[in-house]
Amino acid sequence: MKKLLLLIATGVVLSVTTTAQLPVNWTEQDRTYLVTELKRSRDELIRETKGLSEKQWNFRESPERWSINQIVEHLSIWELLFQREISQAIVGGVQPGLQQKQQPDSVTLRFLMEEHPHITTEYTKPFTFSVPMGINKGENNIQWFLKMRNESLSYLSTTKEDLRAYYLKEGRGNIHQIYISTFGHTDRHLRQIRKIKAHAQYPK
Repeated sequence: MKKLLLLIATGVVLSVTTTAQLPVNWTEQDRTYLVTELKRSRDELIRETKGLSEKQWNFRESPERWSINQIVEHLSIWELLFQREISQAIVGGVQPGLQQKQQPDSVTLRFLMEEHPHITTEYTKPFTFSVPMGINKGENNIQWFLKMRNESLSYLSTTKEDLRAYYLKEGRGNIHQIYISTFGHTDRHLRQIRKIKAHAQYPK
């Protein structure tokens, strides 16, 4: 009986130790990938909006379409939402159970790169806070975006955490994949900005 209890106790200790010392799955290659893509999409947004006149910032293809100013405001709102989600996931601690159910990164990227329209309020029900009001100046929205994007880059460049072990909830993806959503979301709206600038009535 004593031997049985000893074996059980040893098994519990090993189980706790194994859980506490999960292998680090987030690699230096992962870090480089995120930093590269976040910088690339940031720099492309800067290039596409540099030197725009007030008329260019606020041109709309039609009354129901967003202006470039509104798009950048929307991007800034989502940078904040993504950061909040990442912060909550870190506070919640590693979740090895969810780590075992991890979806491939390609699933996250494919969702962001599809051509099918995404309706922002579908992801913020019952609220509409991600719909831009367009009352800020475009340059101010760029500065808002850059503040948060650069904070993310600073964090990613130095963190020692396993970003594939943190989840906000099941089905949402880990922190690494949330950062894929971050630059993928920017890329979606860069396509939208370029479409606006190619419009026949876009101010020259």
